[in-house]
Amino acid sequence: MPELVFFSGTMDCGKSTLALQISHNRSARGLQGVIFTRDDRAGEGKLSSRLGLVTEAVEVTEGMDMYRYLVDRLSRGGKVDHVIVDEAQFLAPEQIDQLARVVDDLGLDVFAFGITTDFRTKLFPGSQRLIELADRIETLQVEALCWCGARATHNARTVDGEMVVEGAQVVVGDVNRPAEEVGYEVLCRRHHLRRMTRASVRAGVLSPDVLPVTSV
Repeated sequence: MPELVFFSGTMDCGKSTLALQISHNRSARGLQGVIFTRDDRAGEGKLSSRLGLVTEAVEVTEGMDMYRYLVDRLSRGGKVDHVIVDEAQFLAPEQIDQLARVVDDLGLDVFAFGITTDFRTKLFPGSQRLIELADRIETLQVEALCWCGARATHNARTVDGEMVVEGAQVVVGDVNRPAEEVGYEVLCRRHHLRRMTRASVRAGVLSPDVLPVTSV
């Protein structure tokens, strides 16, 4: 039976690499898939991984009907055996409904990859709808680590190396951006709650200790 599968994890869990691997493995068996993505760090219409792999993809725009896109493609004689969606957290809830319809009405497997929560620890609407509708939810096994060595479970947005907790939910960035730019860092819950990023901890270590006060 075809399935809607949601592969979820933190920002640094290798989800895009797995998406590319599934695409490659199925292509090697003669299966043709459609790859959708939105707001990939490599630019419009790209699916990229941090290993440097990049492939062409269909950019999902606001208001796009993904079900209709696939029906039109099939109606023109195109072959579609499965669907891969990266950055699924950025999709609108109604687009997740369309993916469920692709599974149920067109009989295609849909593999969606995304992070569940934003930098404020709030669910992305697209991820929430996937959790509600997916036939199966898989937590990615590539373990991301906080700077302290503990398992990273939360995504933090940083500006000038400092963690921020306000702003638009979607701001495209990466975990490898220079500290002075808007970037992201994966943290354990403890250090996310304390807003302790790698840069802020380093700055604290480098700060001179306060001299003890002694009486004369």
